[in-house]
Amino acid sequence: MTLNQLRAFVEAERLGSFTGAADALHMAQASISELVRRLEDELDAQLFVRGSRRLALTAAGEELLPYAQQSVLAADGGAQAVRSVGSLGGGTATFGVPRNADYYLLSSLVQTFHTRYPEVRVRLVGQNSAETAAAIQAGEIEAGLLILPIDDEGLTVRPLLRDEVFYVSADPTRTESPVTIGQFAATDLVLYDAHYGWKDPTRRQLAERAQLAGLRLEPLIEIEHVEAALKLVADGVGDTMVSGAVIESGAFPQGLHTVPFAEPLFDTIALAQRRGRPLSNATREFARLAEDTIRDLAQLDTAVGDGHSVVPQISRRRIG
Repeated sequence: MTLNQLRAFVEAERLGSFTGAADALHMAQASISELVRRLEDELDAQLFVRGSRRLALTAAGEELLPYAQQSVLAADGGAQAVRSVGSLGGGTATFGVPRNADYYLLSSLVQTFHTRYPEVRVRLVGQNSAETAAAIQAGEIEAGLLILPIDDEGLTVRPLLRDEVFYVSADPTRTESPVTIGQFAATDLVLYDAHYGWKDPTRRQLAERAQLAGLRLEPLIEIEHVEAALKLVADGVGDTMVSGAVIESGAFPQGLHTVPFAEPLFDTIALAQRRGRPLSNATREFARLAEDTIRDLAQLDTAVGDGHSVVPQISRRRIG
């Protein structure tokens, strides 16, 4: 059984005739017929019902088809990957990043990439991680950095870094000790990422904790951007939670107090791409640079393991 035989079989089924397959593969019709005949001889089974205006699969052909399609797709993907190993002289890097990407030193990533590869176009999409995952699954973007957890059906996800999430308040008495989920639920909450709500990965983790405790989280105010939420917290409207990267940035308002959660809460940054589909050369290189940038943030002497892998973690513990 050869790849040429399988390709001839797949194309004949797709187009409904040996003539159509011959045109698509730039071969003689007799050659296509011979390839399929040899495949049938090897399998000792008839694959097509011949004689009608359009080829129809037999039961044996129906069984073979998905395996043949998978083999052809894998071979084409491998060939594309090998061809893309060459220098980056063009193409487009299509990549998703978290909306808070600048807090993870990713603002200079596009400039670094463009300096190295000036002829490559870049399409960088910043959105909530739930939307990034859906866009990768739909083939709208090739890959992206996102925050876990997300629905990962059809994706390959590789965790890169954990960043602890902290409770934030303008009232120092509320940050004297780590905050429980019960205390969090009882607070006037100002939460960001209003559009995605509880689909947002960080909020999703908190909602699951509340559910296990028999509680519901009811924000007083939902707003779209973390910066706006922090301004409201600074004005004493309510409390919120943010990652350590935001706290250490220049955008974090003076006078706010932070404390860890009693059960530590983390944003896990991961690289995701569509399972079984190789990245274009441009996107693969952009993903490599993004991964290097994220890993540079980690203090590699502090790591946490799940028994199978080790994910670097930014080391931060704040009280007050």
